[in-house]
Amino acid sequence: MLLPLTFHLEPTSGLIMLAGIFYGAQYGGSTTAILVNLPGETSSVVTCIDGHQMARQGRAGAALAVAALGSFFAGCVSTALIATFAPPLAKVGQSFGAPEYFSLMLLGLIAAVVLAHGSVVKAVAMIVLGLLVGLVGTDGNTGGTRFTFGITELTDGIDIATLAIGVFGIGEIITNLAQPQETRGLAAKKISRLWPTREDFRRAWPAVLRGTALGSVLGVLPGGGATLSAFAAYALEKRSSRNAAEFGHGAVEGVAGPESANNAGAQTSFIPMLTLGIPGNAVMALMIGALTIHGIQPGPQIMSERPGMFWGMIASMWIGNLMLVIINLPLIGMWVQLLKLPYRFLYLAILLFCAIGVYTVSNSAAAVLLAAFFGVFGYVFTRLECEPAPMILGFVLGPLMEENLRRAMRISSGDPAIFIERPISLGLLIAALALCVLVALPTIRSKREEAFQE
Repeated sequence: MLLPLTFHLEPTSGLIMLAGIFYGAQYGGSTTAILVNLPGETSSVVTCIDGHQMARQGRAGAALAVAALGSFFAGCVSTALIATFAPPLAKVGQSFGAPEYFSLMLLGLIAAVVLAHGSVVKAVAMIVLGLLVGLVGTDGNTGGTRFTFGITELTDGIDIATLAIGVFGIGEIITNLAQPQETRGLAAKKISRLWPTREDFRRAWPAVLRGTALGSVLGVLPGGGATLSAFAAYALEKRSSRNAAEFGHGAVEGVAGPESANNAGAQTSFIPMLTLGIPGNAVMALMIGALTIHGIQPGPQIMSERPGMFWGMIASMWIGNLMLVIINLPLIGMWVQLLKLPYRFLYLAILLFCAIGVYTVSNSAAAVLLAAFFGVFGYVFTRLECEPAPMILGFVLGPLMEENLRRAMRISSGDPAIFIERPISLGLLIAALALCVLVALPTIRSKREEAFQE
């Protein structure tokens, strides 16, 4: 929305503004995810799982504080990594070709099965559904339309904001309205305190360290970034925690790990964009477009030809992270007061902002109707006890997987052996197979069911 403003700014100022909006949204996305179960960003989807449960238990202040402090720490560390290791880290991403990208995304989808609540079969079904929804629109290779059913508005595909806001935001509203009025609402218990306890800090700081490390690595890889980092961090925390049974019921690690990972991943995703000119996600592609408008070609020459731009953005990240903490922590009390509003007033405001947010993405009234359609699906998923998070991950990774699969097949002239002939791709596929075997083992399956039991 604010891209046109950069036309009247210096290139460095324009890039700093867009960067601030991008990683600032990682902070803001956690606020609505925790308070009203509405992820402001795709990377905040995982935060809904435990963050909203903490809010319902009267621990909204603790959840918001942990998210803000974890994000600040991860942002500072990842900014230092960009400043120190940008050239060598860029080489890691450069060693990935189409087969490696495909294998990495396949590993991410299989990890989503481990991450999902409840039945493995339902999780696989949700991933397949997400893949199918991601295919809607125009095929970039053939120019043909797929799954549009003759609806012109679907030819450009379905936007992630439309799907996420519909399934999580509107779906949550319908679920709440379907409950008896005496049980309806956002906070089931009185808000006890606005700051984490000593026990919360003890459990959160290892998760922050792990999430920061994981997000910093995945952010460098195109196709990784904030979203995949948050999902991977949640899966890692759930597997390594001694309190696995609490996940899904308000585990503080389920907020600290993903929130640290998505901020680290968001900021290190600038590395391939600045050093290689490769956009790791849609926002990086937008920033490349902004640089091109100013006559700047992203790539290795930026660091040598425009050092002021590179180091100016690094400095702005540290300042921006500090500003976001200063803004967020004092306002925790105000955000928490939202939970005290009568739901009959609050849900109307939520619906209004959902509609505005969806409309501004594409300036299309059809997108608002589509979000309402997915909201009904979100309610159905809740009734069927299907976890929607794997569907979102399938939707995000599906088109990227298809593109890299086709590219790999063209490189190998249709020989699928290319995926096992390349060492990195083979290693990722072996890891994916190992996850499948682990989930299938009776002992692991019984522990998983016990951990996810509602």
